[in-house]
Amino acid sequence: MPELPEVEVVRTGLESLLLGRRVHSVTAFRADLRYPLPDFSPLFGHRVGNIRRRSKYLLFDFVAKESGPEAQTLVWHLGMTGQFHVLSKETPAGSHEHVRFDFDDGSSLRYRDARRFGYAGLMGKGDWEQHVWFKRLGVEPLLDTFDAEILLSHCRGRKAPIKTLIMDAHVVVGVGNIYAAESLFLAGIHPARAAGRISQKRLESLVLAIKETLAAAIQAGGSSISDFVQVDGKPGYFAHTFHVYGREGEPCMSCDTKIRRMIQAGRSSFYCPNCQH
Repeated sequence: MPELPEVEVVRTGLESLLLGRRVHSVTAFRADLRYPLPDFSPLFGHRVGNIRRRSKYLLFDFVAKESGPEAQTLVWHLGMTGQFHVLSKETPAGSHEHVRFDFDDGSSLRYRDARRFGYAGLMGKGDWEQHVWFKRLGVEPLLDTFDAEILLSHCRGRKAPIKTLIMDAHVVVGVGNIYAAESLFLAGIHPARAAGRISQKRLESLVLAIKETLAAAIQAGGSSISDFVQVDGKPGYFAHTFHVYGREGEPCMSCDTKIRRMIQAGRSSFYCPNCQH
C-alpha cells in the first residue's frame, strides 16, 4: 500500500503537471471504487489551484476563477494499487482505468486501480478537516510539531510495542510497515519494546530517524515493492537502501548479525537482534 513518501511523490509529480489547468470534462467508467464515487460535475470549468497531502490523502483544491476562493476540494486515497498518470487526452484508456479528468490544455489525468480499494470525495471549502476521514488523524511526521515530547505523551504507561504505536495514524500519520522498521533500526530500538519503557532521549532519536527515513524515501521516489510507480511511470528506488525490511537471514549492514523477522499485529517486522534493543 502506498504510504506517506509514495503519496508525497505522487503529489509533487501531479503538482508540476496540473497546476493552473482547467477541467474540461470528467469521465467515470464505473459508479464506485471502495466507496461510491462523487458527482464530479461541480469541477467543470474549475482550475487546479493547489495540490496538498494530509496523511496518505491527496487534496486537489479547485478554484472557480483565477483569483477566486477555493470552490471545491477533491480528496483522493490511492488504496492499495491506485495510480495517477498524466497523459494526452488522445491516449486510449489503459487497463483498470476508472476515472479520467480532461483539461483545457489537452492533458488528461487518469486514475487506474487494479484492486479498486482507492476512494474519493468532493468537499466544500474548509469542510475536509472535519470529515470522518481526517478529524482523528495524528500529527504529520515531517512537521516540527512532531517531536519527542508529543511522542512521549502517547508512550507514557503504554505496554503496546513501539512499532505498533508509531504505525497508529491517531498518533502520527504515514509511518507504514516499511518505514517503521527502517526508522526503528536507525534509532537502535527493538520493534517489540514496550512504548512506555523507552526514555525521552531514545524517543528523540526515533523522531529524528522517522523524519530522516521518510525524507530519504521521498528523495528516492518512494518504495516500489509491488504496484507503486511515480506519475511518470518510473519506480521508486528507496527499496535499494533498506537496512532491515525484507532482509531476513541477510547480514546486518552495521554488524553482520543476521536480520530476523517476527510477526506483529499480523505484519512482518524485520530487525537486527544485535543493533536493536
